[in-house]
Amino acid sequence: MNTVGWFEIYVDDLDRAKRFYESVLNISLESMADMSDLETEMLAFPSDMNSYGIAGALVKMEGVAAGGNSTLVYFMCEDCATEASRVEAAGGSIMREKFAIGEHGFVALAYDSEKNLFGLHSMQ
Repeated sequence: MNTVGWFEIYVDDLDRAKRFYESVLNISLESMADMSDLETEMLAFPSDMNSYGIAGALVKMEGVAAGGNSTLVYFMCEDCATEASRVEAAGGSIMREKFAIGEHGFVALAYDSEKNLFGLHSMQ
């Protein structure tokens, strides 16, 4: 079993963050169960509970601001340079272009539309 089982990326503007991640990762986020009684909105990243990896969601929650946290989520890519090339057009910025991490492949670091730092990882 993997130690980490879920991730959440807190955002201030859910629609803006949705457009950003859908553009950069070329995916569709789906609304999760109604959590309005908790003053929480969530959009889930695509996942398959029978496959390797963890699922997560964008979250807009009263009292929890985006950015400035110390958790870094890495999204798996075929070639992280491809997704990194979409970041600025989607409203984010690149912190560090694709670079090698030895036998573990390559990563690029970027800020999303909400100023959250995230990583892109690939083996090529």
